[in-house]
Amino acid sequence: MAWLAAGEGYEIALVEGRVAARSATGRTAGRQLKTLPKALKDHPEVDRLRRLAEWLDRHEAACAAQVDSWMVSSLPVPTELLARVWPDEAWQNALRDVAVVGDDPDEVGFLRDATASGELKVVNLDGETVRLSPRTVTLPHPVLLPDLDDVRDFAAELGIVQRVEQIHRATWLKPAEIAATATATEVRDYAGGAFPTRFSLAARATGLGYRVSGGYATCKVRDSGTGTEAAVWIGEPYYDDETTTGALSWHDEDGRAVRLTEVGPVAWSEGMRMAAALYAGRKIEEGGDA
Repeated sequence: MAWLAAGEGYEIALVEGRVAARSATGRTAGRQLKTLPKALKDHPEVDRLRRLAEWLDRHEAACAAQVDSWMVSSLPVPTELLARVWPDEAWQNALRDVAVVGDDPDEVGFLRDATASGELKVVNLDGETVRLSPRTVTLPHPVLLPDLDDVRDFAAELGIVQRVEQIHRATWLKPAEIAATATATEVRDYAGGAFPTRFSLAARATGLGYRVSGGYATCKVRDSGTGTEAAVWIGEPYYDDETTTGALSWHDEDGRAVRLTEVGPVAWSEGMRMAAALYAGRKIEEGGDA
């Protein structure tokens, strides 16, 4: 970003997300200062850059959240759309090295570039850079990827680091014995995690990016074209005493409970992921009586 004149003998710019200053005159001209001079603390240009930095942070977070939503829902994304947003650095950071699938569901590649003509450059699992021009691509949830362990090993060899957690996302597979409980609608694997207050449990849920509605922490997933909401009971609102995590359940778009046998693989994995993440923050008893 270009350096802007600000005050007597100083220039300012955004450097790594924060406002930095450098001297514009004298023997130290061009040298970046370690801290912002007091004379610039309330300068209008400094305030403008700070507000720009805050907006850029929100924009980057929004891009990552959108890519995460595409991946969790396995929605088809127009290739033309990827090409249009690619020049934006925030979108690039969110999309680069995301695993994508085009017309051939068995051909997985890591996205490296999207050209203005709507062509995608991906590194396939043979280590070759290939060009794809499908009308849409999907960003598959890892639970849907065949040979996920091999994909992870290959990504490690390439040194791939994803801004949006995908291939190294924690996954849960529905146990085969679920078929024996055809009427069950709840899972209690992560129930009973104690928290000092309901507020602290709700704060953990929102801090992890989940929505809190009524007495539940929830996350929405689109699995096989069907909308499903996973929900973990976290206690009645405004309850101030110690509370514990409750059962995990799933509901359809009309709010009806979904039998465990009917919960799709992505919805199952994401629901269990949420329940496990909440449970991990529980109060751990220490000492001989733990």
